[in-house]
Order: sequence, then C-alpha cells, then structure tokens
Amino acid sequence: MPKRVGVIDLGSNSARLVIFERTSRFGFFILAEHKIKVRLGEGAYENGGVLQPAAMQKCLDAFVEFKELLQKYGAKRVLCVGTSALRDAPNGGEFIKLVFKKTKIAIRKIDGESEAYFGGYAAHNLLSDFKEGVSVDIGGGSTELARIKNGKIEAKISLNLGTVRLKELFFDKGDMAGLYGYVNEAISAVGDEFASSNLIAMGGSARALSNAIMAIENYPIKIVHNYCYDYEKYAPFFSKLIGAKTLELAKFPIKKERYDTIREGAIIFSEIAKKIGAKSVITSGVGVREGVFLGSILHGANLPKNFNPSLKSLQDRFASESSHADKFAKALFSVLFSLHKLEDRYIGPLCYAAKLCEIGARLGFYAKHESAASMVLNGLNYRTSHEQKALIAAIIAMHGKPNLSPNFANLSEILPNERTLAWLSFLCEFARILNENALKNLEFKFENLTLQIAGAKNKLMLKDSLRKLSKPAVFAINFI
Repeated sequence: MPKRVGVIDLGSNSARLVIFERTSRFGFFILAEHKIKVRLGEGAYENGGVLQPAAMQKCLDAFVEFKELLQKYGAKRVLCVGTSALRDAPNGGEFIKLVFKKTKIAIRKIDGESEAYFGGYAAHNLLSDFKEGVSVDIGGGSTELARIKNGKIEAKISLNLGTVRLKELFFDKGDMAGLYGYVNEAISAVGDEFASSNLIAMGGSARALSNAIMAIENYPIKIVHNYCYDYEKYAPFFSKLIGAKTLELAKFPIKKERYDTIREGAIIFSEIAKKIGAKSVITSGVGVREGVFLGSILHGANLPKNFNPSLKSLQDRFASESSHADKFAKALFSVLFSLHKLEDRYIGPLCYAAKLCEIGARLGFYAKHESAASMVLNGLNYRTSHEQKALIAAIIAMHGKPNLSPNFANLSEILPNERTLAWLSFLCEFARILNENALKNLEFKFENLTLQIAGAKNKLMLKDSLRKLSKPAVFAINFI
C-alpha cells in the first residue's frame, strides 16, 4: 500500500475526496479533504432514477479537478465508490465509463448493504469505546443502518430515504403528508434487530445537527467526531427546525450551505431515532470513506484492540525515536497510589500524555508543551473520547504546574477536578524529566513518605529539575 491514498466517495448530493497518509503499518491521518456539491441525483428521482445531463457534466468536471488534486498530493492509489444515485440510475454504467475515459479514475458502484457495512466498520474501528450501537448514515439518496454489537456488524440495511430524494419528491411540492407517509413506510423495514439506545450519527445532515447542538451548548471542543448528546433533550430542537420556513433557518446555528436539505435530514434522523429507541447520539466524523480506506489496509479485520491510529501517527511524525516516559508515568502512578488515590481509568490518559508531551518540540522549543496540547486536541481524534482528549491535552499543557493554563481553561467543564489534574500533571512531568535524562532501567519504592529511585544516582541535572517541580503532596525523593 502506498504512503498516500486518495478515497473518493460519490454520493447523490456531494463528491468528496480524502487524502489519507500512512505513517506506519496502521498509523495514519487525513492530509487533505475536498468536497464539491455535485448533486448527481438532482432531477433523477422525478425521472425514474435517470441521471440528468447537467448533473453528470458537473460531476465529471468535479472528477477532473479531483484528478489534478490527486496528482498534486502524490497519491499513488485511488479508491472510488459510488453510492445511491449511481446504483439507482439506469444510465449509471454510462457515467462510470465516461469518468474513466476522461480521468482514468475507476468508480466502484457499491450496493446499499456494502455502504452500510463500510460506515459501520469505520465507526466500530475509529470511535472511542462503545459497547453497542446503530450507525445511521443519512445521504442525499439513501440512508444506511448498521447494527454494531459484540465487536462486529450483526445487521445491515439500506433505505431509499435521502435528503435530496425527499426534497424533490415531496418537500419542494409542500406535500408533507406524502413525505411522512413515504418516510414511515421506508422505516417500517427496520426490524427489531436494530433496536438500540445508541444512535451513531453519520452523513452531512446528521453532523450538521450535532454541530448545531455544539454551538448551542458553547461546547469547548470544535471537532464533531466523538461528540455525544442526549437525543431526548434535543428532540424539541429538531421539531422546531423541521417546522421552520426557509427564511427562518438563519435563526438556527446551521451553515447556509445546508439550508436546502437540513429539514429533510432532520426528519429522517428523528424518525429513525424514534424507531430504534435511541436515547443518546454518538457523532461519527468517519464513514464510508474511512471504511473503504481501512478495508484496504486491514482486509476486513479490525484494528488491534489497544491500538490507536491517531496516537501512532502523532508519534511517527513528531515524537522522539525512543522514550520511556509512559513506562515511568505508569510506575509512578502505581508507587504513589497511597498519596493520590486516583482511579485506574486515569492511567491510560496519563500514559498517552507521557508519550506525546514532547511532540510540540518539533514546532519549536518555546511553549512546546502548549503546542503539544494543541496538537493533541486537533490530532488525537480516533478511538479517543472528547473527555479523554481534553484531559491528555490539559495534563501536557499544565507542564507539572498545579493550575491549568488560561489558554486551555475553556476545557474545564469536561475535565476532572483540580486535585486530579494537579496529580496527573505532576506524574507526567516527573516521567518526562526522567526520560529527558536518558534514564532507562529504574526501580521505584515508596515508604515512610519517601520515594526511593534506584538507578539515577549522581544525576545533577535531574535533581535540579525535580527540585523545581511542584509536588501535590508532601513527600521526599531519594536517589539510591
């Protein structure tokens, strides 16, 4: 597999190109993302699914631009899938040939169950831990559901429900009774096997709804992936949005580009949420594109259980070649437990912070810890909850100090108490200092309020650094 891979997802409403860059076997990040609203399905739903000439030409023009971008980024492999509008179209094959002739990009037309699988597969592998849930991917022409449970996708279904489809067939004609009848008939195919309290929201409309709720809450983290909220709490908001007139949409925190289909998306989202009995919503920033990419490197398997591709990617790009900081942090957490008495759930974030606390040095020595914290907030996305990510960033930004930096004070609402932060920051900085002094094999023992460290005797710089470190409790440090 080449270092850079382009994945194109051609939907009924938009075509999106994502450039993935691999940093190691399973470590990767998104280098670039480009979206063009091609509206390939425009006019098709009123004409037996036949793709219209103007829509095909606009989409072809988009592929020409994508080809130029793929060459610019040096992507050596291109994976392209076409979804609802393409599979519904009697002339879909003709369009696929046209695109290949013009750009040499081969479009793979996937069926609805495959589309549902790729979305669910990406969510299962790249969201933070969840025991079970149903991914709901709302597109322009269709909506896909995947039941995720016991570490696998147990059921899949594709519904002919999409925002552009509803807009053309019903909404633009003011036929709301017909719209709801059509939606309810389609959703009746969703069986009891999809019942779940967790709805995993995918697709542009669902993410736009999550972004709107984040704006209403003045939520401190602006990345929508892994954002969670209570569905029932915001059901009245969805109802108001659905009932709003076009000129009233400016009152809602919705981007203008979404005005033409957001109400249709909210209807689909709400009706499916009620159908499956959803209580909470987990927003997924990943979907079909990530599923296709992961499938190409994992061949249908899942990522290793304790492996984080974002963490590995940050380490590959920015961390020093060898570090024992996470090992020291875990050992210090254990040996000083009688003082801090923190729950074991903090060990993971502490070790992540220890692994990443020095990555900001690649940007420059000064303010390197705040740089590293910002890099964590913006780059540690996969398999990490917002609370975990905020905690890791805060630990690094505090740099061993007892108080959170003002630049990160907005995170306080999703962080643990000050005492917990002070201890975790202290442990991380202690571990960083030990690692900075090129120490490897150390032994720790704590008794009579004294931390004894074997293997670091006669290290003057180490002793000076530790004297400056603010302890969250009174105890001595002795090197033997």
